[in-house]
Amino acid sequence: MLQDIGEHFFLNAFQPRPPEPADIALHYRDGEALIFELPGGEPQLPRFELLLTSHPGIMEGARYLFSIDGQGFFLADGLDPERVDGASMRPTEVFRAFAPDHMGFAGAVGCQLFRFYRDNRYCGRCASPMEPSAVERAQVCAACGGIVYPKISPAVIVGVTDGDRLLMTRYAGRPYNRYALVAGFTEFGEAVERTVEREVMEEVGLRVRNIRYFASQPWPFSDSLLLGFFCDLDGDDRIRLDEHELAEANWFRRADIPPSESTMSLTSTMMETFRRGEFKNND
Repeated sequence: MLQDIGEHFFLNAFQPRPPEPADIALHYRDGEALIFELPGGEPQLPRFELLLTSHPGIMEGARYLFSIDGQGFFLADGLDPERVDGASMRPTEVFRAFAPDHMGFAGAVGCQLFRFYRDNRYCGRCASPMEPSAVERAQVCAACGGIVYPKISPAVIVGVTDGDRLLMTRYAGRPYNRYALVAGFTEFGEAVERTVEREVMEEVGLRVRNIRYFASQPWPFSDSLLLGFFCDLDGDDRIRLDEHELAEANWFRRADIPPSESTMSLTSTMMETFRRGEFKNND
């Protein structure tokens, strides 16, 4: 999955420091990220040393985010992509299939933190300017003492099973048109198990039982923590589709489920796990 970066060590502790030339400069704008493309080479995230000629002061004021294998990743504001030879702004979806994997993960997480700092420049309580905390990853209001932390929204991915059948769906009104699973965000005052029951009922009109946790995944593209569950159909298998949320929902037998092209997401990992028969019902 996206966060599985092998032997690379991701350190998200708040340990701010000045950037070094070999550190990575992350720059985002309107759903896009600055990507460096050298002739004949794979796209890559730019190091500061590649930007110093066009932007001599780029290291000043760069904001530390995290490190991987000791290499720092920083937010770099004030960049003009047109002044950087070999660089261009690309949609952040590029990080879903970026190579190497740990750089794609870094680019996605960096974008999540970029949105946090961008969207919390002013206090939501008193409207005064906010400043980065010196002791933790947060925005602080000096006027009223308000503190805001990066947003992480819990959401469920649900594999509804009936023997050797899996319920698969397609979203309505979204560019992503591949098969997926029932999914949704946890609401206030709601346990995640209740979210599973509610989302399945709301989207396809089915009751479920025997809810079992499978795995979790940070999903920076939507500021989410995804929690995967399998559960069993309880009763009638007739689907009553919420056409506002879904364009399609059907039962697929294990042998008829197409192989996943990638297991980058928790959804595709769960579908592939069921297809291979690696997940068993445990009545």
